[in-house]
Amino acid sequence: MNILHIDCSPRAGSHSRQLSAGIVERLLSIKPNAKIERRDLGAEPLPHADAQYAAALASPAALKAAPSDAVRLSEKLIREVEAANVIVIGTPMNNFTVPSVFKAWIDQLLRVGRTIMPTPAGKVGMLNDRPVFIGVASGGVFSGAGANQPDFLSPYLSAAFECIGLRTLQFVPVQATAFLDLSQAAKAREAALSALDLSKIGGAR
Repeated sequence: MNILHIDCSPRAGSHSRQLSAGIVERLLSIKPNAKIERRDLGAEPLPHADAQYAAALASPAALKAAPSDAVRLSEKLIREVEAANVIVIGTPMNNFTVPSVFKAWIDQLLRVGRTIMPTPAGKVGMLNDRPVFIGVASGGVFSGAGANQPDFLSPYLSAAFECIGLRTLQFVPVQATAFLDLSQAAKAREAALSALDLSKIGGAR
């Protein structure tokens, strides 16, 4: 089994990093020989889409005529996803949604004609589905009875991943981290991890 492990927080030891590491640890407990491909967006941010890339994506003809380096990064990131049986993502919720480093990765991943097929009925994903675990750390509370802030992260990621074919998403949230001490944060993280559904991992090689 191949695991693509992505982190988005710029802080070493952040709640989201510990959460994603915990997810990977549990995957390794059932697939100890799994290989891990690491993509640390927090430590090594990707460049945002530039003019050359935007021009290449402007039309099928432009993309076909584009120099290879215009889409080289996009192709590399897409192939990392294609090679993974499971994707694990750790991300903070920044201002109700994903951090910009995560958005930069998504902008390179969603590509018409490569990962997305446009149809009259809407966008159709061109990638094979696989489990995606998304560990989310939030300083506030965005779900449940005590929610006190909006959540644009979960619906956005669900829509973005679905349009490329990734539909088996599991969100693993740890909330109210701004109000938790180390012990409370560890308990909240353990509670979130204990709710993981790994039933779809058995067949992954």
